[in-house]
Amino acid sequence: MKMKAAELFIRCLENEGVEYIFGIPGEENLDVMDALHDSRIRFITTRHEQGAAFMADVYGRLNGRAGVCLSTLGPGATNLLTAVADANLDHAPLVAIAGQAGTDRLHKESHQVLDLQNIFLPVTKYSSQILTPHIIPEVVRKAFKLAQTEKTGACFIEFPENIAAMSVSDRPLPVQQPTLPEPAAASVRRAAELITRARQPLVLAGNGVNRARAWAALSDFARRLNIPVTNTFMAKGVIPFRHPMALGTAGLQSKDYVSCGFESADVIICVGYDLVEYHPHLWHPSRDRCIIHIDATPAEVDASYAIETGVVGDIRHSLERIAELARPHQGHLMRPLREALIQEMNRHRDDRGMPVKPQKIIWDLRTAMDLKDIVVCDVGAHKLWMARMFRCEYPNTCLISNGFASMGIAVPGAIAAKLVHPDRAVVAVTGDAGFMMNSQEIETAMRLGLALVILIWNDNGYGLIEWKQLRAFGRTSHVDFTNPDFVTYARAFGAKGYRIEEASQLLPVLKTALADNTVSIVDCPVDYSENLALTEQLGDMICPL
Repeated sequence: MKMKAAELFIRCLENEGVEYIFGIPGEENLDVMDALHDSRIRFITTRHEQGAAFMADVYGRLNGRAGVCLSTLGPGATNLLTAVADANLDHAPLVAIAGQAGTDRLHKESHQVLDLQNIFLPVTKYSSQILTPHIIPEVVRKAFKLAQTEKTGACFIEFPENIAAMSVSDRPLPVQQPTLPEPAAASVRRAAELITRARQPLVLAGNGVNRARAWAALSDFARRLNIPVTNTFMAKGVIPFRHPMALGTAGLQSKDYVSCGFESADVIICVGYDLVEYHPHLWHPSRDRCIIHIDATPAEVDASYAIETGVVGDIRHSLERIAELARPHQGHLMRPLREALIQEMNRHRDDRGMPVKPQKIIWDLRTAMDLKDIVVCDVGAHKLWMARMFRCEYPNTCLISNGFASMGIAVPGAIAAKLVHPDRAVVAVTGDAGFMMNSQEIETAMRLGLALVILIWNDNGYGLIEWKQLRAFGRTSHVDFTNPDFVTYARAFGAKGYRIEEASQLLPVLKTALADNTVSIVDCPVDYSENLALTEQLGDMICPL
């Protein structure tokens, strides 16, 4: 049956199970937008292309299927770029689509025309251009296949407007995703031998555990072999904090509780770990420990990540096979590290000082939220505190961008999280700087009728950079700014706004905001002098082992 190429394109997206496309209509994607009019796919009109791509990023991370974003050519497409790069380095499955000028003017200087295929090439797994209608099924299938195959990531499709308007007779290709192989028996035996002989093994769990849905296997592995587990920022919750083997989050780039664990360990078992999450030279500077690599893909080459053996295949099966062969260890020798972390979490829960201490903000937030509710954390000083202090009992309940680590992800990311999990409360935790980068998407959330809480840690500046400047030079440089009245700003969108003026207000305000059934913004002043106190405390700490 003859149809427009744009219609075939949309049928191919439907065939891939696409639920939402996040984006902005444009002149060069008119035919695609018209074809969407009769599709079961829901188009989410956003206020900025970066917001659209962040929504697709978080959708893919939570769902495991590629999130999809759409823009027009030129500036629309380049606005996607930052969040597409974020998805790719964070290994979130995503397919970005951009309209393009007709192929009859791509060979010359022309209005808004850029070589998008080559612009997106360095930040994607696959960057393609549709130059004839009959290749649409192959291009779409390949983009989704690669986006959703380990290691998952971003793919890009450029769709010229004259190709979209052409007539074609074709159909989508069958959807087939490769299955992960079973781990090699010899590698499993070698890993089990190394773990059995270890004096003090330690597990470093990464985001690949999330992608593999290997949470239960990891918890069982740690319990059966009595091996403590620390996780990266992006793997919070892959082992419940209540689990007796859980040590908390690594990655503060400082001599902290968990780095003491790395110094004491003789065998480090890296499970689903991506180097981009927490560079190995930070936790393995000595390069003398035995490293076991357990992942769906072979280990990356790095001088500080020279592995003794690699167990490549389905992570769940690898953990199960190794646990069957390895001998359990006696006693949890790193328990003092866990106890020290719990003590730090509790230290300021009743503090009444203003501005509010980070530990107090996190304590009240954790108290107000159910354990399966979702936090989407932006990038800044608050991210380090959330990574360290926010307790997680379930996977994918605290999402932190730490591969590309782009500011501005929290608000659009929270919108995507609410679409994926409408039955859970969702909170965007953000600094005042990150909030203002994509705050326009509040209108998108209001238009969609979504209930979100946006908790702003307000310090009128770039707090993380100030922290680093003070540590490096003892003074600050050009990190201060002023903010609008966030309560009035919220009300301008039709949302609710709350300002914290006393520390005792925070918990009841958070509970009220979570029950508001609309977008609610909570403006909370934060005392980032605690940053330096934490750095000093951790830097002077003596490992308790």
